[in-house]
Amino acid sequence: MNNALVIGPLAIPYALLLVFAVLTSSLVVGTRSARKAHTTVEPELWKTLIAGLVVARLAFVWEFRSAYMLSPLGMLDIRDGGWNATAGFIGAWLFALSLYGRRPALRKPLQAAMLTGSLVWLVGSIALALQADKGQDLPALNFQSLQGQTVPLTAFKGKPAVVNLWATWCPPCVREMPVLQQAQVDRPGVNFVFLNQGESAAKVDAWLRARNLGLNNVLLDEARTAGAAFKQSALPMTLFFDAQGRLVSTRIGELSQATLAERLAATGP
Repeated sequence: MNNALVIGPLAIPYALLLVFAVLTSSLVVGTRSARKAHTTVEPELWKTLIAGLVVARLAFVWEFRSAYMLSPLGMLDIRDGGWNATAGFIGAWLFALSLYGRRPALRKPLQAAMLTGSLVWLVGSIALALQADKGQDLPALNFQSLQGQTVPLTAFKGKPAVVNLWATWCPPCVREMPVLQQAQVDRPGVNFVFLNQGESAAKVDAWLRARNLGLNNVLLDEARTAGAAFKQSALPMTLFFDAQGRLVSTRIGELSQATLAERLAATGP
C-alpha cells in the first residue's frame, strides 16, 4: 500500500499528482489547438480549473455541512482534503460549455483540452483504484502502551478501527489530534488507536498531559515498524479498518471532522 510519492520528508498523494497531470495535459493540448486557430485559451482553462475546484469543495462542504457548522472557518481550510471529485468534474465541464457561445473561436481548443483532461482523469482514476491495497489485514504487530503493557494491534478487531500514525513534532498531527480525541468520545463503537512514531513514553506522556489530551489506546512504535508494515513513512497517516480488521481506506495528511466522518462512513456500522 503506497498512496503517495514520498521524497524525503515530503509526501505528495497520487490523487493530487493526477490533478496536476490533468491540468498539464489540458494546457498542452489546448494551447497547441489554440495556436492553430490564432487565439489563446490558457486564461479560460485556468478559470475552468478554478470553477471545478470551487464546485468540488462546495459540494463536499454541503455534504458534510453538519461537521463544518461546528467550525465554519474550516470550510476555507482545504488542507483537510475535502473534495467531491465528481461534482468538480461536472462543474468544470459546465463552465467550459458556458464559454462555447460567448467565444466561438475557443470551441475547438476548449473541446480538445477538456477531452484530453477527461481521458487522463479517467485513466488515472482507474489506475489508482486498481493499485489501492484494500483488504490488507491489521498486521500482527505488538506495541507498548504508556503504562508499559504489550498490546497486539490485532486486539482491536471486532469493531471498526482507526489507526493514526503521528508524532509530537509533526504540525498537522498536532492540529488534527483534538478532532480525533472528540471522535473517540462521540463514537464509542469505533476503536481509535494512536500509534506514536519514534518517541519515548516519557516524551509522549508529557506532551499529552501538557495539552490535556485524554486519549485511549496510545501506543509506542519507537522502531517505526508500522510504517514499514503499511509501506508508508509520511505523517500523519490514518488507516481505517472494518470490524473484521480489513483495510478500507488510508488518509495521508490532516483530517478535519468532515473528512474523518467521510472515511468513517466507509468502515461500516
